[in-house]
Amino acid sequence: MSSILLVTSSPRGEASLSSRVARELAEKLSAARPGSRLVARDLAREPLPHIDPHFAAGIYTAQEARTPEQARAVAISDQAVDELLEAEAIVIAAAMINFSIPSTLKSWFDHVARAGRTFRYTEKGPEGLVKGRKAYLVLASGGVYSQGASAAFDHAVPYMKSFLAFLGISDVEVIRVEGVALSPDAAQQAVSQALGQASQYALAA
Repeated sequence: MSSILLVTSSPRGEASLSSRVARELAEKLSAARPGSRLVARDLAREPLPHIDPHFAAGIYTAQEARTPEQARAVAISDQAVDELLEAEAIVIAAAMINFSIPSTLKSWFDHVARAGRTFRYTEKGPEGLVKGRKAYLVLASGGVYSQGASAAFDHAVPYMKSFLAFLGISDVEVIRVEGVALSPDAAQQAVSQALGQASQYALAA
């Protein structure tokens, strides 16, 4: 059974605008694919551990030779990788924090970047193995970073797109919920526009 993977990371919980838009998009994508299931991973409520020496050694150690600590660390990563590989579409929601993504989302990226599973090294360089998927990035920000002088400070979207391309996912759509700190009206308008984009992408899927 195929799945839609929804990864949220905002620390704002139910007040998160990025999570709201991403959840609606993921639900519509799932509804448009009869038989698919929606797999949700909330990194704010259940953060993945930052990679540590057990993980760094465990992924290069044969399964039967791993220590209990290494086995636990790799099992956590394996589950995240399995979710990614089983998904035909990935929706990632993030709030821009200090011009980049939340550390919880960075940790998820670290866990799913696995040589031999999601990418491999070849004579011509690294090759992504997560091909044939479509990804949607939903980024919420207090200011406007899609254009103007502040665009140079956006290290979130370029990083996520580069990382996904490294894994083999080059078909990426971006939905911005930006300028939400400018005024209540600006926030409402940003959410409305983002939800409209989400609906259009769901219809086109």
